[in-house]
Amino acid sequence: MEQLGFEFEVQPRKLTKVSPARLATFDDCPRRYRMSYVDRPPPTRTGPWAHSTLGAVVHNALRALFELSPARRTPARAAALLAENWQDGGFADARQAAVYRERAQSWVAEYVERNDVSTTPIGLERWVSAPVSPEPGKPASLIIEGRADRIDERGAELVIVDYKTGRRAPDEYEARGSQALAMYAVAAARTLRRPCRRVELHHLPSGTVAAAEHSEASLRRHLTRAEETAEDLRAATDDLAEGGDVQSLFPARPSARCAWCDFRPSCPEGQQAAPPAKSWELLAP
Repeated sequence: MEQLGFEFEVQPRKLTKVSPARLATFDDCPRRYRMSYVDRPPPTRTGPWAHSTLGAVVHNALRALFELSPARRTPARAAALLAENWQDGGFADARQAAVYRERAQSWVAEYVERNDVSTTPIGLERWVSAPVSPEPGKPASLIIEGRADRIDERGAELVIVDYKTGRRAPDEYEARGSQALAMYAVAAARTLRRPCRRVELHHLPSGTVAAAEHSEASLRRHLTRAEETAEDLRAATDDLAEGGDVQSLFPARPSARCAWCDFRPSCPEGQQAAPPAKSWELLAP
């Protein structure tokens, strides 16, 4: 079956493996990248964040829902699965956790009511990977990989679905601009041998579905940006292994985000950049 025109040839030289999370971390703060993926053992982290716990619980409940037969995918069952998968990590106290458990149960129940869940996805938390080149006819320059929340099969094409539980509802521009979704689309097309251009962000708190249709050109733009970041992080990692200065190769980029960085306890610059956020501050209202 015809692919999207990308070159997927594996080359003799070792290619850099990158995931959306790795690329985003390096772009945001090279020091955080180093602490996350290079330092072993990793430095001290903060405790759990309530918004991360909430997102993971919703993802797990929806994955379990789609593992059931279509007839059992009811709003009541979705709410029950949410309760079964519930965790309290990062919430202020048991009362706050109970409030958000009830909210999340209503989110997944309403999601089932509003959306057609009768079709079984072709992939749930599916790992996809592909050696690629952003330029037609060029040898593969990197391997993109990652775990997609959901991959639907709609007609002859695949659709990437990503669940969101954050404070703000996404829009089409966010879906189109998501490097992660674009990389999943390219890797899914290679792994599952189906065309994949459509990506969707499903925001559970608001019921918003933000969708975008990629072109070959827009996917290539995302791959070009990924390749540029991959080259930078590979060079920094190689130079560090050869004895380079860790501070200059992986500098901190202090910002307001330092307030909720996982590695804040191990980063003096981050501690000075912003006061520490409470572990529940980023929850959807």
